Amino acid sequence: MVRFSKKSTHNKINLMISEQEGLRSLHLGSSMIQSAMRISAPNELELAYTQCMMGFLLFHPTPSHILMIGLGGGSLAKFVYHKMLQTKTTVVEINQQVISAAIHHFALPDEDERLKVVLADGAQYIVDHPLSTDILMVDGFDDGCQITSLCSQEFYNHAREVLCKDGILVVNLLSRDKNLDTYIQRISDSFQGHIVAMLSDIRGNLIVFAFKNSPGRVAWKVLKTRAKKLEEMYGLPFSDFVSKLRKYNDCYHIHLEI
Repeated sequence: MVRFSKKSTHNKINLMISEQEGLRSLHLGSSMIQSAMRISAPNELELAYTQCMMGFLLFHPTPSHILMIGLGGGSLAKFVYHKMLQTKTTVVEINQQVISAAIHHFALPDEDERLKVVLADGAQYIVDHPLSTDILMVDGFDDGCQITSLCSQEFYNHAREVLCKDGILVVNLLSRDKNLDTYIQRISDSFQGHIVAMLSDIRGNLIVFAFKNSPGRVAWKVLKTRAKKLEEMYGLPFSDFVSKLRKYNDCYHIHLEI
């Protein structure tokens, strides 16, 4: 059942909200679900790809600051806000209509000292804020396609520069995108090959983790031990994330050896 539908004149985004069986979903420009919220559990991560994006915690468990490009329904911002009390979050969203939808329909918290929402172009924002964040999470789509300004070589170069010393870029891509290999190569070039990736599910989203500086050789056994601790803290299937990392990177030879 459609609950809300409005076409925004800014950036020509057609925004729609649907609701079915207790699940509220955000659609931007197409029928593809951009974000989803279980009404009975508004602060949990409902979609597999958003859960997988939190896989960066296997490598950087205590970030002081997370910068997100693309708000959607605010799922990741809410999860970090409610579960990671030591972390500050800045979300950059280019469309005011998306921000309004997240506030009024997806329980996005009010801004405070730990959460800031900025109406701006994410590509320009990172240029203006070098060395400002531990984690950069990029989830930018328009009508089911990557936003051009958020997947260029220049963007990934700036993404590396916005990160602090041991920072990690987290990018959500579509595994069926015809330009997927190009995007992965660009990320690898910008981050000197220090990348790993995982499929959220078969023919689903591909989550890429790019390291500003190589974390060095990390044994799979060590990652599994970390995963168990993180599962207790956050209730996400980090052990599955380790398996997904190993499966994808063994098959496709992503450059970082872990």
